[in-house]
Amino acid sequence: MMEGMLKTGTVLTSEGKNQYTVKKMLGAGGQGEVYEVTCNGDKYALKWYYRHTATTKQKKILDKLIEKGRPDDCFLWPQDLIKKKGGSFGYVMPLRPKHYKSIVDLMKRKAEPSFYHLFRAAYNLTRGYQMLHKAGYQYRDISFGNVFFDPDTGEVMICDNDNVVPNGTLDGGVYGTPRFMAPEIVRGEKKSSRNTDLYSLAVLLFYMFMLNHPLEGKLEAKIRCMDIHAMNKLYGTDPLFIWDPENDANRPLPGYQDNAIIYWDLYPKHLKDLFIKSFTVGLKEPAKRVTENKWLETFSNLMAGIMICPTCRAEIIYDRDKEENNIPHTCWNCKNELKVPSKIVIGKNRIIITSKTKLYSHHLKGDFDMHTVMGEVIINPDNPTKWGIKNVSKKEWKYIKSDGTEMSVPPGRAATIAKNAKIVFGEETGEFL
Repeated sequence: MMEGMLKTGTVLTSEGKNQYTVKKMLGAGGQGEVYEVTCNGDKYALKWYYRHTATTKQKKILDKLIEKGRPDDCFLWPQDLIKKKGGSFGYVMPLRPKHYKSIVDLMKRKAEPSFYHLFRAAYNLTRGYQMLHKAGYQYRDISFGNVFFDPDTGEVMICDNDNVVPNGTLDGGVYGTPRFMAPEIVRGEKKSSRNTDLYSLAVLLFYMFMLNHPLEGKLEAKIRCMDIHAMNKLYGTDPLFIWDPENDANRPLPGYQDNAIIYWDLYPKHLKDLFIKSFTVGLKEPAKRVTENKWLETFSNLMAGIMICPTCRAEIIYDRDKEENNIPHTCWNCKNELKVPSKIVIGKNRIIITSKTKLYSHHLKGDFDMHTVMGEVIINPDNPTKWGIKNVSKKEWKYIKSDGTEMSVPPGRAATIAKNAKIVFGEETGEFL
């Protein structure tokens, strides 16, 4: 068992008058050590700072974070503070479940989520940072070391929140993790902000989908010594996106950066367009970086656009650009051509109809709630060819047949899925295509 600053069995009393018993040391980092502790039978994590990092500034940051509370449930947020005589202190936060994996696990193939759960993890992650920014904070250190996800559900947890500060704070401290920092920070021109968070988020998302850094292609492969000067050039003064449509000097190198080559072709154009904007325009113009809303709209459509190959059962991602240009969808695994199933179009959402399809609050209201189910596909047990969407919301829908006939669909009833029929959900109307 690892030995640290705190001994097993030590009882610590927090400023909130709670008593925590140290059970074991979980690990250590640059700022301090993390322990598993218990209080009233429940398990928590305790981060205890080294003497040189237990500063007055750090304590003030923690006091404000605890007072205001977490902006979203996905954050392992500081919730209690413990201070010992002599000035050392630490904070208590929820304990991360062991089955959650890191993005590093994803890159090493120790976690292999389905495309659907990968998209949901990206959605939940982006939504979490959006809520953080709406609360007036900047994270400052978005990287794959601070994010964990459940491969089976796509739920995420964001840790290391003790460096979160109000947006616009210019008090030094953490500026980010190398390879994730915005070019203007690498060049020493700017300090962290919401705009630099957006850049770091785009890098993290690119890692999640492509398992490669967006700026690491031929130019990175040619570097013999990745020293500070090489990193400043690659990520700061001369950054070049590996898939820049106007400059191919930094394309991924076959045999060395194969992930970027393989995965880029798997994803639809509307996702790739966001990455292109992030690492072309977004490299030079921080105010024009892709916003959380744009990412969320795309991820909601990706989740709703999963098709299953009837031959090999592989997940295939619907690409509206292909359909609009009469380009067939081909299975990446068995190479067979797929017929696009029926779909319902609701505003900006295109939802592929399968036996497992669900309509979420976001589809009907545009509120970015992708957890509350409002409708779900059901199959008539007496006639398996007859499918419908069951109203599981609390409001009545209006169903309009292709001939214009109207009928109500109260909660608990279903609307038949038929080409050119429509459902009026309220403010939004969906049409079957």
